[in-house]
Amino acid sequence: MIKKVIQESRKIVIKIGSNTIAKPDGTINPEMMRELASQCADLIRSGKQVVLVSSGAQVAGVSAIDRWARKKDIHYRQALCAIGQVELMDHWRAAFAAFNLHIGQLLLTKDDFMDDHRTLNMRNTIFTLVDEGVVPIINENDSVSTDEIKIGDNDNLSALTAVLWSADLLILVSDIDGVYDKNPKEHADARLIEEVADIAALRAGISIGSTNSFGTGGIATKLEAAERATQYGIPMLLANGSRPRFLEALAAGTQQGTIFLARG
Repeated sequence: MIKKVIQESRKIVIKIGSNTIAKPDGTINPEMMRELASQCADLIRSGKQVVLVSSGAQVAGVSAIDRWARKKDIHYRQALCAIGQVELMDHWRAAFAAFNLHIGQLLLTKDDFMDDHRTLNMRNTIFTLVDEGVVPIINENDSVSTDEIKIGDNDNLSALTAVLWSADLLILVSDIDGVYDKNPKEHADARLIEEVADIAALRAGISIGSTNSFGTGGIATKLEAAERATQYGIPMLLANGSRPRFLEALAAGTQQGTIFLARG
């Protein structure tokens, strides 16, 4: 099913989480970013269009100024994101430039998706960038976001982006193989759920668990993203980004994941 969905999808939103682009010590992993850029370039050369939603501003900020790593004050966290966003985009620029691709940055908040005029402008910008062969890279504008205007996690931001762009497929790249009936890091007998048609039934039947070290999301936000996307007819794939050439493996049907089937 995963192989078929990828083959049939032309417009693909790929969300990459902080844990995936962070090394074990919490600093940025440029090698991983270059490998992902290589795989995105292959997808584009095959005729597909790609929009990337990238977490990692805090990770990149800590990589640049590690003395702020343990500061929890909101002003420091927002300042760290301001520093880290520049570093993050510089890494993405270098990664995609190696494959002769330009990138464009969009920093968004919840307010942007609630204002019709802004939403139209965002949609037009994404379409123009993609049509001209530029890869849009989207993140939440954490340096100005407060609780009132904060989406809160890039899982839901990527789902909103997929709906905005009328995508054919949303891929959430995580550090796990997909959704399990219980936490695979704590239970050796955890079972991977490869296909989901009823998210409400899935939520009732699994153990959600908590968020991870570097990211703001967890399985709960991934299920929310799946609900957002699938209700608009967009399937969502949750897959492990730590596997070698994972996008190629998914497209070839040699890597497992969890596919949430579109409604209707």
